[in-house]
Amino acid sequence: MPSAFSPARTVVFRLHWALGLTAGLVLALMGLTGALMSYEEAITAFANRDRIQISAAQDRPPLTPSALAARIEAQLPGQRVSALTLSGDPLQSAVARFARDRAGGRPPPVYADPTEGTVLGPVRLEAFFATVRDLHRWLLLPGEGKGWGRTTTGACAIALLVFLGSGLYLRWPGRHRWRVWLRPNLARPGRARWWSLHAVAGTWLLPVYAVSALSGLWWSYDWYRAGATWLLTGQALPARAAERAPGGKPPDSKIPEGTSAIDTAWAEFSATHTASLATLSLPGPEAAAAAIRIRWYAPDSNLRNEATYDARTGAGLTDKRAADAALGPRLADNMLEVHRGRFFGAPVALLFCLAALVLPGFFATGLTLYLLRRRAGRRRAPARASLPAEASVQG
Repeated sequence: MPSAFSPARTVVFRLHWALGLTAGLVLALMGLTGALMSYEEAITAFANRDRIQISAAQDRPPLTPSALAARIEAQLPGQRVSALTLSGDPLQSAVARFARDRAGGRPPPVYADPTEGTVLGPVRLEAFFATVRDLHRWLLLPGEGKGWGRTTTGACAIALLVFLGSGLYLRWPGRHRWRVWLRPNLARPGRARWWSLHAVAGTWLLPVYAVSALSGLWWSYDWYRAGATWLLTGQALPARAAERAPGGKPPDSKIPEGTSAIDTAWAEFSATHTASLATLSLPGPEAAAAAIRIRWYAPDSNLRNEATYDARTGAGLTDKRAADAALGPRLADNMLEVHRGRFFGAPVALLFCLAALVLPGFFATGLTLYLLRRRAGRRRAPARASLPAEASVQG
């Protein structure tokens, strides 16, 4: 760690530690919650393993989405199913999510047998992870996504980018061998050891934190999302392709008597797509003109695809597949997977999770360096004060 700074480097250095003592604490909290959210699905699946697998015979056909929703609603009066998550595994239960009630609350999702419609129980840990998400996104502050919490976490994401730039600037002027840049020297005493650990870890994880911060701003500021969307897709708003799904019926076609548009859409989707997991939206009576949306994942893929169908007829409207899209639109449609690292594969996702867990360590080492520097300054103060007196005596 240099003992003396130029005026410019002094300003950057003070900005670095000032943000570290403020935004660093929030980033540490966001890192812990983000690491939990990285494997939310796996943790939830383990906690609900007794409800995920069903014992139905494989030759028993699954219910249609409308029939399944009706049976679930019959067992839970007053609740309306707004979405069904269906697995490609016939022995895996479905997940039903509900519309908000009149008070604005949303009932917890439940598991259900897709062949009988029997409710198997609520999704365990749903409330816990809902709190974790709110803490990560807006720090549980009032107003939720429309309050100061969202702005605060967005500002901290910008602060993370400032950390990366200022930290790199403070290291760059020194002419060091690559080992000094990439390997911490834990044998050095005192502040030098903590500085080496802090700086080297930041150098290694700089690309991960840059991607995390740049993708996290997607949900913090509307202007940023609009600009990023334009850069990635060339359009001011998310693309709404007019391409019809293969085999789709004309929008003004009639469906057979007694058949719902949701079932028609699901039948067409099942005949033309192979999905490991699909979430089917069920528009309510107040949104009769809304399209039926199916978000789905192909086997062995973490990238989200989306198909839409006419809410009146079930005719195919659009069919957006990640495999067919260019890199920019693929990033825009899967920004959550980019933020979690899954877009780049399972090993990188694990690296992102570990990097999130390390964020509290940066706050701890930065605070340690600050306290050690303050203590050293207090020790040097008496010696500096005695210098003028000693000089006058000698004169």
